[in-house]
Amino acid sequence: SDTIPCLLSPWSEWSDCSVTCGKGMRTRQRMLKSAAELGDCNEELEQVEKCMLPECPIDCELTEWSQWSECNTSCGKGHMIRTRMIKIEPQFGGTACPETVQRTKCRVRKCLRGPGLEKRRWKEAR
Repeated sequence: SDTIPCLLSPWSEWSDCSVTCGKGMRTRQRMLKSAAELGDCNEELEQVEKCMLPECPIDCELTEWSQWSECNTSCGKGHMIRTRMIKIEPQFGGTACPETVQRTKCRVRKCLRGPGLEKRRWKEAR
């Protein structure tokens, strides 16, 4: 018996890419028009292909803050700093990196100065 050729609808339009950025897939379909009893149809009814949209943005990523440094003076007013490192640089319009260094004031005991020191030196000199 003669096999009847498959009666197929035209392919549909390709679907949108399955992602909004980066690498994804898209599909298209067609329908079997002929009734099932006309025989088996081995034609493919769906096709899948890769699609590529602009790269997804990558946001800046930072490490945790370090401990505060020691005060930079041994007496009186000074400052200390803490730092953090950039783990991932932003790309493709991702969020920029915030500050990586912070300073804060610190104050160690008052610096000793005044007449007391002068007197002592004078005594030692004699």
